[in-house]
Amino acid sequence: MKQLAIIWHSMTGGSEALAQAAYNGAVRGQGVNVLMLNAAEADVEHILTADGYLFVFPENLAAISGGMKSFFDRCYYPCLGALNGRAYAMIICAGSDGRNAVAQAERIATGWRLRQIAPSAIVCTHAQTQEAILAPKTIDKVDLSAAAELGEQIATGLQMGIY
Repeated sequence: MKQLAIIWHSMTGGSEALAQAAYNGAVRGQGVNVLMLNAAEADVEHILTADGYLFVFPENLAAISGGMKSFFDRCYYPCLGALNGRAYAMIICAGSDGRNAVAQAERIATGWRLRQIAPSAIVCTHAQTQEAILAPKTIDKVDLSAAAELGEQIATGLQMGIY
């Protein structure tokens, strides 16, 4: 059975909500084992045994969040050369931009020789003040629905052998 790993990091709940929506979409299909893993708990074995990946995390200070960066730092070299051609997609929860976090994470995925199956999605919360940045995030239904569709797309593609 194919396996999809949804690896997420969240500080104020936005990325976690998007990861949960993607998980809910991914499990609608049959024939794919879907793992939803906090980046702090995900390890090399999870990466090596998965057939596809969905990375969901916030942008912090115009970069990959520290928790997600720690995951990539732990797993990058042990997995180098072992993931070639596996499918991936990303969802970034950003306050205003997100492009730098996307560029950094896509560079890591390129190094792993992963195959991007959808453009990286940036969900903008428009959090600009200290209070808004630190506040728990509520993601709108349109963005949650898009995350669910992306989860379903990658799971279905894995099940069908497209990815």
